[in-house]
Amino acid sequence: MGAEVFATLGCGLVGIAVFALFIVTTSIKVLYQYERGIIFTLGKYTGTRDPGITLVIPIFQSMRKVDMRIKTAEIPRQEVMTRDNIPMLVNAVVYFKVVHPEDAIIKIEDYVFAVRQYTQAALRDVIGNSEMDFVLTEREQIAESIKEIVDVETSGWGVDVESIKIQEVELPAEMKRAMAKQAEAERERRAMVIAASGELTASENLRMAAENLAKSPGALHLRTLQTIRDIAADPSEKIVLFIPSDLGKTMVSLVEGGSE
Repeated sequence: MGAEVFATLGCGLVGIAVFALFIVTTSIKVLYQYERGIIFTLGKYTGTRDPGITLVIPIFQSMRKVDMRIKTAEIPRQEVMTRDNIPMLVNAVVYFKVVHPEDAIIKIEDYVFAVRQYTQAALRDVIGNSEMDFVLTEREQIAESIKEIVDVETSGWGVDVESIKIQEVELPAEMKRAMAKQAEAERERRAMVIAASGELTASENLRMAAENLAKSPGALHLRTLQTIRDIAADPSEKIVLFIPSDLGKTMVSLVEGGSE
């Protein structure tokens, strides 16, 4: 009889010990440095636990872990119509982190999904109110405008948007060809302007050279002889003799002088 009592008592003690061990093991929780624990006691929020070892009372308490690291959410490529009715494909990336873990758990169901969807909507609104040239040249300003819009909404969710980057902007093939033609025409216009400027400069220099040659009667003849010498340096070249334009006047004056 006594042995049976001791056996029953021993089994009870073992059961109590196993239950106590289970309670202890399920009560001890470990939070990493980048995590915070949101404690709910009988369904009510009762505090936020810092990293390290913490105790949670089974059955009465539960804990939700929140990752405090910066998260990356990709905004899938989507077609957006600009203010000047140009369709373009745009995709972006948003970087954000949780700053108030209790708000991120209590006030919104899935803050990652919500941030992604709200950023996508803000992207459509900002680009839809901008012209194509502004979107192509001012990506940083577009991204900053989207960040300001998203920040205003997500601040109540305990989330802070670090930055938004527009990765790619793709235009239709027809628009690419039109822009290529425009760029080609612009390059041709600049080339014509540069060529005209060169012609003007060359004409000014030639005028100054002609004025200097006209100051000396023999300067033009010396220049002509120098040109003939340069041509004669190559035997395959033909030699061209230059006759002064005033030779006829000189001959007329000589004839008139001889008749007198």
